[in-house]
Amino acid sequence: MRRTLLLASLLLGCASAACAGQIYKWVDAQGITHFTAQPPQAGQAALVPPAQQPPSPPAVATPATPAQDSDPTQADIDARVRKEVAAKEKERADYCVNVRTTLAQLRNNPRLRMEVNGEMRRVSEDERQAKIAEAEKAIGEHCQ
Repeated sequence: MRRTLLLASLLLGCASAACAGQIYKWVDAQGITHFTAQPPQAGQAALVPPAQQPPSPPAVATPATPAQDSDPTQADIDARVRKEVAAKEKERADYCVNVRTTLAQLRNNPRLRMEVNGEMRRVSEDERQAKIAEAEKAIGEHCQ
């Protein structure tokens, strides 16, 4: 068992070194050191020996299920966004209908009564004008 493990480790170590590409080290005009797989267009680059190269990151196991199940496609995202936008637009339209209805009632009825703390009381002309101004402002901001 140990012999098999040792042999597998040795083969794996050799395979990663054989698969490793060349790495070039070079310094740009600003004095910044770069490590790339391609040598620079202009200037000198030193080839980094394989012994000094950093180990490659470990392979990530891919799930057995296809990626389409876990990641939504762009069409799915677009459909969901359209649905959310349509719901918000309907909510805004309902709000506008309610505000316009309230504004019409405020303008057409000078003698309004409201329930405040369980009691019905008459709305004064100043309060009515303030509510008309609020409704007109809300329509101007949200219902154009």
